[in-house]
Amino acid sequence: MTILPTTGPLAHSGTTKLAGIIGWPVAHSRSPRLHGYWLDRHAIDGAYVPLPVRPENLLTAVRALRDLGFRGGNITIPHKEAVVAACDRLEASAERAGAVNTLVFEDDGTIVGANTDGAGFVAALAQNVPAYAPQDGPAVLLGAGGGARAIAAALVDAGCPDVVLVNRTRARADALAKALGKGVSAADWSDFGPLSRAVLVVNCTSLGMAGQPPLDVSLDHVQAHAVVTDIVYVPRTTALLAEAASRGHRTMGGLPMLLHQARVGFSRWFGVTPVVDDALVRFVAGDIPER
Repeated sequence: MTILPTTGPLAHSGTTKLAGIIGWPVAHSRSPRLHGYWLDRHAIDGAYVPLPVRPENLLTAVRALRDLGFRGGNITIPHKEAVVAACDRLEASAERAGAVNTLVFEDDGTIVGANTDGAGFVAALAQNVPAYAPQDGPAVLLGAGGGARAIAAALVDAGCPDVVLVNRTRARADALAKALGKGVSAADWSDFGPLSRAVLVVNCTSLGMAGQPPLDVSLDHVQAHAVVTDIVYVPRTTALLAEAASRGHRTMGGLPMLLHQARVGFSRWFGVTPVVDDALVRFVAGDIPER
């Protein structure tokens, strides 16, 4: 199959389907490259564009995009929680996560908020670490922000028996564990007990991302058979993942999660359910540094 380049749009018409990603800033996002690939692959008359929106303009911008005929869009940092106020209806995934990463504008003008981050993470694990199953044992999530909330909820829903949130500010982890309820607890950053029992470790912070400080956590207490993952995808192999691999752990970076969480939105905006395959991974990873 010949894949057309995404350096420029295909010919558009008066019925071009529009979507985009809203963030501040948003230039770093690989979502336009990802969705552009799928649009080209399926020869869809559509466009997916970056939409830099300042926080104070968020609600006005969302409603304006709806009125301009957009089908919806993705929401990224720092808007995932604030955009809830713009939604007329939240799907269960967004209510559970307390945040929205996908907007769908229905034909009657209703703004629907969904969250595909958690389900995308679980699907990415199933594809990339097929020997792992959420039912295998406890998971430790480093961080207590929106990413941790979505992933924790999805892991519990998938059958994980115990999800432990570890955050430098213990009160934030306690609050999130209380909000999520059964199956989720919190622990101190210095408590290595949860790490020693975990079969899955997830960095849900931005630490280790290009331009950010490294994640300061020791893997000395992590079981050899545990899976170590990172939601950061720039670089593709963070210092955490490199160390985990050197210790023999199975690992997964953030790129697979990015790809899988995008499938639902694309399907609802453009009418085609795309696949995540090796060709897509190579294409999207093409401009992401390995280390």
